[in-house]
Amino acid sequence: MSWISRVRNSLPFAPRRDTPDNLWTRCPGCNEMLFTREYEANLYVCPKCDHHGRIGADTRLAQLLDPGFHLLPDPTVADDPLKFRDTKRYPDRLKQARASNAHCDAFTAATGAIEGRRAVVGVQDFMFMAGSMGQAVGQAFCNGADAALREGLPYIVVTAAGGARMQEGILSLMQMPRATVMTRRLREAGLPYIVVLADPTTGGVTASYAMLGDIHISEPNALIGFAGQRVIQETIREQLPPGFQRAEYLLEHGMIDMVLHRRDLRPTLAMLLDYLSPAKAA
Repeated sequence: MSWISRVRNSLPFAPRRDTPDNLWTRCPGCNEMLFTREYEANLYVCPKCDHHGRIGADTRLAQLLDPGFHLLPDPTVADDPLKFRDTKRYPDRLKQARASNAHCDAFTAATGAIEGRRAVVGVQDFMFMAGSMGQAVGQAFCNGADAALREGLPYIVVTAAGGARMQEGILSLMQMPRATVMTRRLREAGLPYIVVLADPTTGGVTASYAMLGDIHISEPNALIGFAGQRVIQETIREQLPPGFQRAEYLLEHGMIDMVLHRRDLRPTLAMLLDYLSPAKAA
């Protein structure tokens, strides 16, 4: 045995401790390594560069709603109406997505209160098949609107989507007019419909319920658009301006009403509910 081994074995070293795999999180914006607990306490916003990370439906609902909110039942729809297959069968893709998500699809709605102001809140989860809009998403959106109409409450929707779900073809596109009709019913009933645009909100979701709100709020630097920048540039044969399709650019050009840091979203929604439906404030 070498002298190094003898010395090492004679010293009172503490036993090696296992380090959790999720102790650190790398910021997608600046690549800084962040202590996960501090990142979560900061609402999943990087304290170094202010990048707003993508969050799931349950986390978003917990951030916006007072404790004690109630989830609406998940809609029941056909899982594979077109028997679609690309490199994988569509049911296999759904099974894989559901294995890492608490919900059966990309849209979850709940009834509750925001600082005492009752509302229905729907959240689109980009981490479930890129938040793509299929029959389940369309039905869940409509169920949330129905609950708002039934109880006379404002409807707040947080969008994050890559567009329509290609595995459901024309059935996914049919959700656009369905959702549009529900937003019209909310307006006719005099109920506020507020949209919070998270990163990214694109495709058929942008072309329907994401841009039909009474008020549009976005998180900083969120990507918001219909077609991709490369497709637009190749179509119009022109270079797009810097920041095109980002929240700040859309605010400057009148497409949205405000850009808010995530910490300011909840109190601002409470204030807007006071303005838009003061009779509903607790």
